Amino acid sequence: MVIIMNPDATASDIKGVIEVIQNAGLTAKVMEGAQQQIVGVIGDKTKLGSVAIDALPGVEQSVSISKSYKLVSREFHPQSSVIDVDGVSIGGDEFVVMAGPCAVESREQLFEAAEIAKKGGAQFLRGGAYKPRTSPYSFQGLEEEGLKYLAEAKERTGLRIVTEVTEVEAVEVVAEYADLLQIGARNMQNFRLLKEVGRCNKPVLLKRGLAATLNEWLNAAEYILNEGNPNVIFCERGIRSYETYTRNTLDLSAVAAVKHLSHLPIIVDPSHGTGKWRLVKPMALAAVATGADGIIMEMHPNPAKALSDGPQSLTPDNYYDLMKDVTKLAKFMKAENIQCVDLS
Repeated sequence: MVIIMNPDATASDIKGVIEVIQNAGLTAKVMEGAQQQIVGVIGDKTKLGSVAIDALPGVEQSVSISKSYKLVSREFHPQSSVIDVDGVSIGGDEFVVMAGPCAVESREQLFEAAEIAKKGGAQFLRGGAYKPRTSPYSFQGLEEEGLKYLAEAKERTGLRIVTEVTEVEAVEVVAEYADLLQIGARNMQNFRLLKEVGRCNKPVLLKRGLAATLNEWLNAAEYILNEGNPNVIFCERGIRSYETYTRNTLDLSAVAAVKHLSHLPIIVDPSHGTGKWRLVKPMALAAVATGADGIIMEMHPNPAKALSDGPQSLTPDNYYDLMKDVTKLAKFMKAENIQCVDLS
């Protein structure tokens, strides 16, 4: 339930509404709307019993939220959220780019990739220190040693760090080094892990599961917000379908749908979404056109020698070429006062 206050509601009115909610054993969250304040009610609203919420001083109306996800919903939070990640805003006017290798393979490889990412204009360096792989014989990552390399790369370049956390026990150590904690597709419904990052003070990048519906994905985010962490960013990375040419089927309609259903930002991963480096640039441009708040992509100094995901990783030159066009399109999409053709 959300309680919409009158534009002229006083601080005393809002306090009175909060007290009624808390006395019923529920949680109240106050949000600033464009013209008036909204009080969100978290919990079983039947506990309010016969309390006439709409009759309380300063209340304009109460509205029930029918969706299973509440905190994530636009009904609960009409204004679009902008997530601050160590000084970089995601969900605002700036289009954000995260680039780097799939895995941290060595100190030298990562530092070279970081310099390339920085030169191309990215704001984040991505790189996996913990790598959950389909095969147990594949490279599994450098773990904490890789995290230390990522922290060094940040000191050298100023790039923020996004890296995956794969288990509850690793959250604390990953949060020491990373600016943005990534929950991978395979862990989207690892509810213990979602709760743990929800208790963490670091923003979370939540990737869509391999075959997850939008409803399942949004409810996964609800687990994080319900634990007290409001800083969640969605990432569409493709879902499984009947298609075999591409690694996954990149669902760009999810960007528009999530923007409609939720106030949280959403970015796109065209690398995992396609699995082919030749398709990364057109899908990155398409992500900009759909209104995504950013992209995360794989770039490697030498993809042919990458220990993981070489076929979908961009070379430095291909990365620079992509960034040139993505930057142009992003600026065009955000531009105001564009001269339109008069078709009348």
